[in-house]
Amino acid sequence: MQWEFSPEDVVKARADYGLEDFRRDLAEEVRLNLPPADELLERRSFNLIYDLCYALATNKDIDAFLGAYAYDPPTVDFLREIEPVMAGNVEMLGAILQRLIMDRIESGMVLEQAIEDVAGWHRQLVAEPVAA
Repeated sequence: MQWEFSPEDVVKARADYGLEDFRRDLAEEVRLNLPPADELLERRSFNLIYDLCYALATNKDIDAFLGAYAYDPPTVDFLREIEPVMAGNVEMLGAILQRLIMDRIESGMVLEQAIEDVAGWHRQLVAEPVAA
């Protein structure tokens, strides 16, 4: 994805770009760049790609992440192929998460509490369908 602002702009609150915005834009990018598919396949592809970006943005071990898909070698191959292409998205997602944590710290939470609060909020958000 291309933005008119940088991840640093998001971290420093110079750009108002949140997780909902990112997920919407990523869903559109997936829809435009994958072969035409039915809605269920598009949603599954988005979820898979988003999970990859989230794992990388939160410094999860890529091999551990891919291990969850070891039963499906084509999926592992697909994720390994798109990993480098997702670098900009991973950086932006990381910036968004960092800003969310910083907002909570600025409102008085300690770091550990802010991280857990953002993680809980994130779990709720990703459970909801993405608006196109």
